Amino acid sequence: MAKKSSVEKNNRRQKMTKNAAAKRARLKAIIADKQKPMEERFAATIKLAEMPRNSSATRIRNRCEVSGRSRAVYRKNKMSRIALREFGSKGLIPGLVKSSW
Repeated sequence: MAKKSSVEKNNRRQKMTKNAAAKRARLKAIIADKQKPMEERFAATIKLAEMPRNSSATRIRNRCEVSGRSRAVYRKNKMSRIALREFGSKGLIPGLVKSSW
């Protein structure tokens, strides 16, 4: 089980990203638009830099929904390899069969 603070920090980042997504997209569009004057683009760059770092989508970490583990997480199931194997052995994941030979 991951530290609860790590999981909560990631949840806060997800909320911040969701709230700031529209504003970040607007600023990025202004920055990328070569037709706009340089001063306006520079001002947009500064505003984007002033926004909280945790509002960026790249700071979100994929975590296991069951254990909070941050590594070896399958995106499709949102589970770590350990939790996936455990649930698969119990027959709780449809279509997943644990192989044995």
